[in-house]
Amino acid sequence: MKQNNQTQPNSKTNWLSWLNRFAPLLGVTVVYLFFVLIGPDTFSSAKNLETIARQSTIVGMAALGMTMVIILGGIDLSAGSVIAISTVVIAALLQANIPPIFAAIGGVLAGMACGLTNGFLITRLRLVPFIVTLGTLLVVRGAAKGLAHEQKIDAPLTWLNNLIAALGPDQRFMLAPPGVWLLVLLALLVGVLLHFTRLGRHIFAIGSNELTARLCGVNINRVKMTVYMLCSAFAGLAGVLQFSRLTVGDPTVAIGLELDVIAAVVIGGGSLSGGEGSVIGSLAGAIIMTLIRAGCSQMGLPNWVQEIVTGAIIVTAVTLDRLRHRRQQ
Repeated sequence: MKQNNQTQPNSKTNWLSWLNRFAPLLGVTVVYLFFVLIGPDTFSSAKNLETIARQSTIVGMAALGMTMVIILGGIDLSAGSVIAISTVVIAALLQANIPPIFAAIGGVLAGMACGLTNGFLITRLRLVPFIVTLGTLLVVRGAAKGLAHEQKIDAPLTWLNNLIAALGPDQRFMLAPPGVWLLVLLALLVGVLLHFTRLGRHIFAIGSNELTARLCGVNINRVKMTVYMLCSAFAGLAGVLQFSRLTVGDPTVAIGLELDVIAAVVIGGGSLSGGEGSVIGSLAGAIIMTLIRAGCSQMGLPNWVQEIVTGAIIVTAVTLDRLRHRRQQ
């Protein structure tokens, strides 16, 4: 009898662990099948699936960096502004006849500079991440507008414009645009970083209990600086994809997009308390949000309905996270 009592809790724990791990993918499946059943026939078409993949890349790319920050127990509200300044830097460099690859690198480096600033203020001055990144949200947005002289910057057409463009008839063998495959590749690399490197273990350790991590010899400041720089670097890469979509540098783009990025991580199982989160979950969260918007749009529902549904899912995800933590205490 004693052995049976021990087996039951273990079975329940394993079941809950399995559910937590695959819940985001289950959510994607449920939302997709829901719109397949009640939506138009075109929703399940290959072309629409390609469109959903393309529309998920920008939020998904920024969510890779945000996942690390949220696991760390922090937050970054400046991601949308970093995306904007990245598009402006890329367009300005292309306009100056800089090769596209170096223009894209310039956009990413601009993002990393913002992350370096966030990390410095948070670690050296001991400021709260929410307040710091709220401030840099405005500073970076203002810098983007100043750099662009408060107008869009036109840029010559290059291969950057094709990163998330719809595939032509002769490109169907690719299944998805290059930007989508770039997101998949970087997602794999971030997953490896989080689960198979010392930095990844330190990120989880700090998010779970910063004091314990410090006592174990983890260099807290160095890890935080690295994570915030990586977060903004991925936001800069999202800016590259945003530029591909717009084909111009726009200092007013991505206003409020940081909320979508944070929401994607939370919907995907990331805990705002720190210590929990996954790359697969964050990408699933980004896809769920895109599915909802695409499904509602194709059914002719107004934007306010989409916002209510998305907001309700976010609140539900956070509520379930809090209930799960209470049961564990």
